[in-house]
Amino acid sequence: MTYVRDAGLSAICGRIGPLDEEAMRAASAREDNLTKPHGSLGRLEELAIRVAGITGRARPKLPRKAVIVMAADHGVAREGVSAYPQEVTAQMVLNFLAGGAAINVLAKRAGARVVVADMGVAGELPAHPALISRKIGHGTESMLRGPAMTGDQALEGIRAGIEIVADEITKGLDLVATGDMGIGNTTAASALTAVFTGHPVSEVTGRGTGVDDAGLACKIAVLERALALNRPDPAQPLDALAKVGGFEIAGLVGVILGAAANRVPVLIDGFISGSAALTAAAICPQSASYMIAAHNSYEAGHRAALAKLSLMPLLDLWLRLGEGTGAAIAMHLVDDALAILDEMATFGEAGVSEKSG
Repeated sequence: MTYVRDAGLSAICGRIGPLDEEAMRAASAREDNLTKPHGSLGRLEELAIRVAGITGRARPKLPRKAVIVMAADHGVAREGVSAYPQEVTAQMVLNFLAGGAAINVLAKRAGARVVVADMGVAGELPAHPALISRKIGHGTESMLRGPAMTGDQALEGIRAGIEIVADEITKGLDLVATGDMGIGNTTAASALTAVFTGHPVSEVTGRGTGVDDAGLACKIAVLERALALNRPDPAQPLDALAKVGGFEIAGLVGVILGAAANRVPVLIDGFISGSAALTAAAICPQSASYMIAAHNSYEAGHRAALAKLSLMPLLDLWLRLGEGTGAAIAMHLVDDALAILDEMATFGEAGVSEKSG
């Protein structure tokens, strides 16, 4: 991976190894011996075996959960690509901290803590004991006028994400979910998705916060001009991230890579998280093995991102809120899959006759 020029990032990538085949074989053997027809619990069985391979444990349990919500603003929001004003980003961060957002409700039900990080909100946020301040800048530059970030800023964002997830692992973390907040971030996600999948902008760009037809046409035009101006190269993922990404997306790249390096499964949320996952996989291909796609977003480009990553979503609920909401819902499925693997009786334990022949 000659395009990873930072020694620290190279070291993190070097720690992301293949899944534990022995743990997966043991989990698969137990699944085959549980009191049910072979394969009858479908993707729940596949999910449990995958988690066994990620964690290196044949009967894994993931009680300590967190949703890491990265927040930042985007200069491209000034180009008419969003239905909401930029100040909503800061307002929603305060809502997260007060416990009043959708992610707070859903994470609580899943038994997960919500970790909120200011990666580059345009306004100044008041100090709060639950807010992690890693502000790189007061929002990115507009990708329509040049690169959104410098290469150093993109790398700083990734490092911050790695450090934040490492801190959470120290506190106790078995399963992490990615979340985001940032007006204009679906534009950045569409740009990165177009870069890494090769799809035309028009195929991977949706309405985001709910722009009308004229707003969608403007968004597509802005993206086409920005990509033509910046010419991001998918073979140089850090450069592509800097040119058309965002501070919070860089942070999520770091969360994904840092979690994978520590064998912590990563529930990938929606479209913004999907663009971060594409970037992480471009930097370190092995990291995709540690990703679990929570759901298929209603945003146009998310399906293309998941296809590129060879990930099949657990849910398809037409969600497009972000924040980590879809990932929080999917946590219940992960718990169910692992409970079946660990708690269900085998044929021998239950004294039930196995299939004849």
